[in-house]
Amino acid sequence: MSALGFEVDLDHAGAPQLHERLASRRVLVTGASGILGAGVSRSLLEAGNEVRTLQRRPSGVAGAQDVLGSVTDPDAVAAAVEGVDTVVHVAAMVSVSGREAEFEAVNVEGTRTLVDAARRAGVVRFVHISSPSVAHAGSSIVGEGAGPADPRQARGPYARTKAAGELIALDADSERFRVLALRPHLMWGPGDMQLTDRIVQRARAGRLPVLGSGASLVDTLYTWNAVEAVVAAVSAVDDVHGEALVVTNGEPRPVGELIAQIAMAGGAQAPSRRVSPRLARGVGAVIEKAWELPLGLGRLTGDGEPPLTQFLAEQLSTAHWFDQRRTREVLGWEPTVSLDEGLRRLAEYYAAR
Repeated sequence: MSALGFEVDLDHAGAPQLHERLASRRVLVTGASGILGAGVSRSLLEAGNEVRTLQRRPSGVAGAQDVLGSVTDPDAVAAAVEGVDTVVHVAAMVSVSGREAEFEAVNVEGTRTLVDAARRAGVVRFVHISSPSVAHAGSSIVGEGAGPADPRQARGPYARTKAAGELIALDADSERFRVLALRPHLMWGPGDMQLTDRIVQRARAGRLPVLGSGASLVDTLYTWNAVEAVVAAVSAVDDVHGEALVVTNGEPRPVGELIAQIAMAGGAQAPSRRVSPRLARGVGAVIEKAWELPLGLGRLTGDGEPPLTQFLAEQLSTAHWFDQRRTREVLGWEPTVSLDEGLRRLAEYYAAR
């Protein structure tokens, strides 16, 4: 089993049915050293496409041509897009805290550099991986579609810069350069270090509270389903473009229940300590500011991420689930792994470790 954990899914799911819809293409995938980019790269290779990747370290994807570099480097980007007809842009700075300028450099200017270079190189398809947080202003989202990205209303530097990056990509859409933005929502599964392993490790350490009742309904997305949705978008962008789609499993669950299930699948105890959402937001705002000071908590503790931020407190205490009809219509895709099956595979993954 690899560190990415996709062998768990491949053993059970087999080759995606979506492969048969893809013609042979020359595809650049950015951010292929991460779980989503690597999974998409492998899936596209299995479908008979040529795949090139761009990221700062080797992707580890057998059969792909790696270009080492950053989306912030115009020379590396120019080399990566030369001769390809399709770009899947996964690379991003993803964190719940950090300096705005660092997010801006990657998520905004990096996207602008990639879009401009792709258009000059004659790329005809561009699938941009965004986030539902680009349209989240802090209140509940109940059964809605993909609202417009709004950097002014988005919460925190990650969401603000992802919103600006999505607008750059979609503004470039045309008949000759077809752009489709996907917003995977709360992706989790074997090998995911951004959300899944943090839940498990913090639950093991007793540092994972439940905010309020934990009853707010949230949508999430199992990792293998995310890969299949992106592969479907590479085909769908030929027919539908110029819009954003939220992608989820379509199975809203109470956030407290789902976090407990992920923690237990990882061999940890379900969290039992409860904190009021109002208190969590206030404390999160204070921690977030203290974390970024020159001699702040981040440097003193050596942790890469603060335990709580205002954005994280809002995400864990408000409902956010989405109407998936437009997404499934455009992509011609439905999730192949249910939440319950995903939890079973997650438990299998952690048991094997």
